[in-house]
Amino acid sequence: MNEKMNLTMLTDFYEITMANGYFKSGMAEDIAYFDMFFRKIPEDGGFAIMAGLEQVIEYLDNLRFSEEDIEYLRGKGIFCEEFLDYLRNFEFVCDVWGIPEGTPIFPGEPLVTVRGPVMQAQFVETMILLLINHQSLIATKANRIVRAAKGRPVMEFGTRRAHGTAAAIYGARAAYIGGCAGTACTIADSMYGIVALGTMAHSWVQMFPDEYEAFKAYAEIYPDNCVLLVDTYNVLKSGVPAAIRVFKEMKPAKMGIRIDSGDVTYLTKKARKMLDDAGFKDCTIVISNSLDEYIIRDVILEGACIDSFGVGERLITAKSEPVFGGVYKLSALEKDGKMIPKIKISENVEKITNPGFKTVYRLYDNDTHKAIADVITLDSEEIPSGKEYEIFDPQNVWKRKKISNFYAENLRKQIFAGGKRVYESPSIDEIKSYCKEQVDALWEEMLRFENPHKYYVDLSKELWQLKHDLIEKHMNIKK
Repeated sequence: MNEKMNLTMLTDFYEITMANGYFKSGMAEDIAYFDMFFRKIPEDGGFAIMAGLEQVIEYLDNLRFSEEDIEYLRGKGIFCEEFLDYLRNFEFVCDVWGIPEGTPIFPGEPLVTVRGPVMQAQFVETMILLLINHQSLIATKANRIVRAAKGRPVMEFGTRRAHGTAAAIYGARAAYIGGCAGTACTIADSMYGIVALGTMAHSWVQMFPDEYEAFKAYAEIYPDNCVLLVDTYNVLKSGVPAAIRVFKEMKPAKMGIRIDSGDVTYLTKKARKMLDDAGFKDCTIVISNSLDEYIIRDVILEGACIDSFGVGERLITAKSEPVFGGVYKLSALEKDGKMIPKIKISENVEKITNPGFKTVYRLYDNDTHKAIADVITLDSEEIPSGKEYEIFDPQNVWKRKKISNFYAENLRKQIFAGGKRVYESPSIDEIKSYCKEQVDALWEEMLRFENPHKYYVDLSKELWQLKHDLIEKHMNIKK
């Protein structure tokens, strides 16, 4: 990935054909609202984690069409010269709102909303989806793995298995937001200040006559952080004994061993006893090799003696469910200053969209400060904290609930106003801390990996009524 690369043309081709179509149809300046949201939580989990907003901001801040882009489009032979001139002088003028990174998010909630000339608001669809889908997926997977580790540090080790350079870098960033302690990806440390971690590979050990010589050389070079890879040949017969010998002779300030294969529970129990018997109770044990939240959970339950984990391919690729599935849909138009809500109707109920310009409130219990429910409202609405408030199930008029003894927080923040950035992004460490705080505000029943408690995302009465009026209107037209 090249930070200076112009990514304006990283888009689906139909975004450009539609833009040209809007231009030729005289609709270029019509004001449209689009929402980015997702429909299903990965792995049927209790929640997902919002990530990728900072990269969306960078993309929108740098939208421009170069002369090479114009010439390429001219060469396609389907775009009018007036449209190409428009692109040559392109200036982003949209309003953008988003939910901050690190926030637990749920299906149907508008994560990013774009308002502006339809040519522009439509054009940015691809990159918004690409960036939010990818990082939210990895941040969600990382958070699951970190929670499974029960307070033990988790290191992101997946660079070599990532799906390309950008996926490695942004994946490391998202994993850190989700709770990882550091990364093997050096450039992620350089770019974002995420601590780069790592010691040796099996090849280091193989380069020496035996494990003892390899470990001794490493301890001489890195006496302040001597973590030795002990499974090149035989963990218990040669690796751990050689590490103990080096620890006794060299007395490094920080000692550790890493095991990258074999029966994790058995090997760590045996290794722990050997280290303790030798007087090295402070020596840490690190485990890596094709781990995920389920394996980590199981080996801890089995009593494995592990101080930290290195997780690679199953984190950086979200191997168990590698698609986030966010979508970008038209929700409203403006005509002569009047809002015209739009809805997409489908025989699949979950694909029916929520119309209008909306925001999301999170309701918290006044006593426990735990999140009770999220409510999607029209932008003009406010939820009065502390008073009784009625919320409606998105799919069923008969399912409604009255809530009291709560306070409400509007999750949405304005990012751009008239194309100008008005949002100051938090630091990566602030985002990570915020993520932990927000996950801690969820009920424990939602943190289960299997059959988590369903969190309510309901609609305000006004939005629910608008949605069902539009459904009825379109169904009558269909008849």
